Amino acid sequence: MAVATTAELAEQDTRRLERYRRVTYRSFMLASLGFLGPGLAALVGAYAAGDLAGPLALAGLAGLGVLFACYLWLVRAGLDGGAPRRAVVVSGAVTAALTTLLLADPLFSVVPVFWVSAVALTPMSRTRIAALCGGTGAVCGVFGTLGAERLYPGHAMPWFGVLPILIAVYTATCALVAFLNRYQRGTWELHQQAYAGRDALARLAVTEERLRFSRDLHDLLGHSLSLIAVKSELALRLAEADPGRAGAEMSDVRRAARDALREVRAAVHGYRAVELDAELAGVRAVLEAAGVRCEVGDLPDGLAPEVRSVLAWVIREGATNVIKHSEARRCAVTVVRRDRSVVLEMVNDGVRGAAADPRTDPRTGPRTGSGLAGLAERVAAHGGEITSGPHGRTGFLLRAAVPLPREDGPAGGPGAAPAPDALPAGRTA
Repeated sequence: MAVATTAELAEQDTRRLERYRRVTYRSFMLASLGFLGPGLAALVGAYAAGDLAGPLALAGLAGLGVLFACYLWLVRAGLDGGAPRRAVVVSGAVTAALTTLLLADPLFSVVPVFWVSAVALTPMSRTRIAALCGGTGAVCGVFGTLGAERLYPGHAMPWFGVLPILIAVYTATCALVAFLNRYQRGTWELHQQAYAGRDALARLAVTEERLRFSRDLHDLLGHSLSLIAVKSELALRLAEADPGRAGAEMSDVRRAARDALREVRAAVHGYRAVELDAELAGVRAVLEAAGVRCEVGDLPDGLAPEVRSVLAWVIREGATNVIKHSEARRCAVTVVRRDRSVVLEMVNDGVRGAAADPRTDPRTGPRTGSGLAGLAERVAAHGGEITSGPHGRTGFLLRAAVPLPREDGPAGGPGAAPAPDALPAGRTA
């Protein structure tokens, strides 16, 4: 049976969200090489060319390490909802110090750009983003111009021509990386919202079902209880003056109460009816959560609703016994049609030692529960039969044979097929 259970679907969604979170975070970690690599290359080149003294080179190396830690801090906090102000301030101070190294090598220009990309992951208005990009572009433009004057004296363009160009280039670059990172963060938020939306829909469905049940009970009992109250008050007033009339009114009260009770039972029966497909899915999820691998075969087509309901009760009780009274690691459920009956078998491998006796629990001793007895009565009411016992060396078999209803009568009634002979315990159908 290739239908995933609700628990499996929820687990798949959780794994998918966690996998996307890891991919998103690791992509930003990989992107950090975009400033670590050029920064290290610039330090080595500036030190080798004599443009940077040894102590300053060591300070720059330490600054890159601190900025890398701050970058990961900003990314993680930004994806989780927003970086705190102290993270932005500390990382901004380190970035400003490293930006001064533009005086020694232009490759240091990537450092403030990546800082802007990390800060942009924190939710903020477009005005603040524009101010962040503009301010960073202006600072980088100033230090870049001073570095060009220092490293390339006598170049053709004067400083007042270089400055606006560099400011514009750095500002546009910061705006581009901020846009890309915010777009990726928006995709991450969509995944989170979709995951949260699934839980919200499930809770909403439960709430709507409760409201529907409340409305049904109100519709069923509102009129009947009002009638009972009115008739009872009338009978109380007539008890002495007209006992005969009072007795008639109380008869109406009794009839109304019985009608209300019958309607409530019919409504509750509809809510309590166990559906075979849903029960199979639920049992499979519970068993696998308990560490029992559950294999479920295909269901026969065209089973009557009352047959599907009684089979669902068998599966529920059988799964309960597997969890409570066995050490099973595997459980197989098969449902097959045979002549005028349908046979369900649950086989598990949980029998160990004393558990070979189906009346004995290996941990608690003799079994005194009435689950199987009650289940046998339920199946017998439909003309069926329950058998259980050891199966092989370490297995246990629970088998239910339920006759299919004839077209001219309900199951278990005069028109029902007789229950098939039970197979010997320990043999499969």
